[in-house]
Amino acid sequence: MSEHDVRMIVLSTDNLEESIKFYSETLGMALKFRDGAHFAALDGGSITLALATAVDHPIHGQVVVGIKTADVDAAARAVEASGGGIVKGPYDDAHERRAVVYDNKGNGLVFYSPLARD
Repeated sequence: MSEHDVRMIVLSTDNLEESIKFYSETLGMALKFRDGAHFAALDGGSITLALATAVDHPIHGQVVVGIKTADVDAAARAVEASGGGIVKGPYDDAHERRAVVYDNKGNGLVFYSPLARD
């Protein structure tokens, strides 16, 4: 079994309200949480569907895959060593350690791991 767990797909939007309405009313996805007018997470079953404006999207304009992993730094190094590229990170935000990368074909990925709390 892989040590990397695909948990989220991040889509770009220029109007969060309209996008939430589309996915909740058209596809019946429940809103899990919302962060202002720039980010929302919907229940997509085994994967969270995230909607993000340019304020919070890791690579706005692209579909980005969110991958939970125990070692963000090692995952980012492995991607870079295999022909991918680092967009940002690894870095700590308020809740997790992250790295935004491109794979060897230019597809966007975000590796993340919850921060350990004392």
